[in-house]
Amino acid sequence: MSIIALDLGGTKLAGALFSKEGKILSRQTAFLGKRKGREVASLIIEMAKSLEGESEKKVESLGICVPGIAHANTGTVWAPNIPGWEDYPLQKELKQEFSKRNINVRIDSDRACCILGEIWQGNAKGSKDAIYLAVGTGIGAGIIAGGQVLRGSHDIAGAIGWLAFNHPYEEKYRQCGGFEFHASGAGLAKVAAEMLRSGKFNESILKTSKAISGKDIFESYERCDPLAVAVIENAIVHWGMAVANLVSLFNPEKIILGGGVFGPAVKFIDRIKQEATKWAQPISMKEVRIEASALGTDAGLYGAAFLSIKNEKDV
Repeated sequence: MSIIALDLGGTKLAGALFSKEGKILSRQTAFLGKRKGREVASLIIEMAKSLEGESEKKVESLGICVPGIAHANTGTVWAPNIPGWEDYPLQKELKQEFSKRNINVRIDSDRACCILGEIWQGNAKGSKDAIYLAVGTGIGAGIIAGGQVLRGSHDIAGAIGWLAFNHPYEEKYRQCGGFEFHASGAGLAKVAAEMLRSGKFNESILKTSKAISGKDIFESYERCDPLAVAVIENAIVHWGMAVANLVSLFNPEKIILGGGVFGPAVKFIDRIKQEATKWAQPISMKEVRIEASALGTDAGLYGAAFLSIKNEKDV
């Protein structure tokens, strides 16, 4: 049996053909460009059919990881970075294409898929209570509790970019949440811009940048740039507080740190744990293991593959 897995992002679609044992047999990548609505769905179908054609064995399942909310009851998807996907009927369209060939179709959020990938082939193997804290352009958390994906009443559980740390509330938090504003990849750039406007970091090498990126901040941190150091120190505090809140709420065996930022932020895991220890329930904090993702940017892809073959009630 072969499995097709697709990981849809805001700018590209990644796909792979998997064996049932979790080995990647082939890969494909396509950029979305200016596609929207039905055009993106057509790209998904096109890539899935192409991967199906590469398989030497019968393809029995197709799993798709989407960047937003996958509504289990309706099969519709909300993906804010894809125009026309406010309530898109993706499940219906894919079933129309693939059910006639007896290919099972499953869809879930990127948050859920990332933790499922780590459970299947990554650093959360064997865990029944684990969390994947994804820090990239945005922030989200995939949560496995008691062996089940925690979804919430409307499939929105894990939107922890909206964790509230700072008082008083500021309007700048409305779009993405306070945690995401301070500690996502995009948030690092926002905080750097604010600090520059304060006039306290006029000596920073980042002052001449037309558009500061998270990558710029990590590179400047290595050069001991004072602005970059201040931005990263602020982020470490927020990452640590978030870990503490997750530990205290869910008492997980493991918290996996992943997404594009962890990458370069992996070196701060010990400091994040130190910060979390200040805030978290002490017994739970002593027991939890905090690790970097073993799958990197492929976590969602592995999770999409596992999604299509796992028992919905248990991992």
